[in-house]
Amino acid sequence: MRLHTLKMGLVALFATIPALALAHPGHEHTTSFMSGFMHPMGGLDHLLAMLAIGLWAASLGGRALWAIPTAFVGTMLVGGGLAVAGVQVPFIEQGIVLSVILMGALLVGAARFPVAICAGIAGLFAVFHGAAHGLEMPLNANGAEYALGFAVATALLHLVGIGFGAVIARFQAPIITRVTGSLIAIAGLFLALI
Repeated sequence: MRLHTLKMGLVALFATIPALALAHPGHEHTTSFMSGFMHPMGGLDHLLAMLAIGLWAASLGGRALWAIPTAFVGTMLVGGGLAVAGVQVPFIEQGIVLSVILMGALLVGAARFPVAICAGIAGLFAVFHGAAHGLEMPLNANGAEYALGFAVATALLHLVGIGFGAVIARFQAPIITRVTGSLIAIAGLFLALI
């Protein structure tokens, strides 16, 4: 099972490398799907939060391994839908940065809660990420394709985090998870200041 998870994480990592190379501003995307796919890849705040969610899920294991990423992606789609529908989601940027800081802190503290609580935390953060994706959807984009794109990209980033977590577990080095969490939290604090 662990080897399968590791392989899936590596596949997800290699699948995102071409996308990361194209994540600079001004790059023209040819489809609504690709526009949505590239959005989470284009911001350090989104990248860190998505990777942290996967790493947290991997560190918890069991049902959390699928429940936390699923809750994040599902609620993120709801947040995107709210934004597209014109519903005001307050403090979007602050919520995104806070999600990076708090996800890092949860990793540092090796926080363990019931799976439903963990999924709820992930879902709360996801509303802000989804609202940002929805607000930044190009006017000429097909909404369903765009949403599918950012959902797939987010799931792949979660898989990269899960794969990294599987490697950490294989080497029985949970300190790496805590160090990574501290780096994520510090990056979040830096993002809050700029």
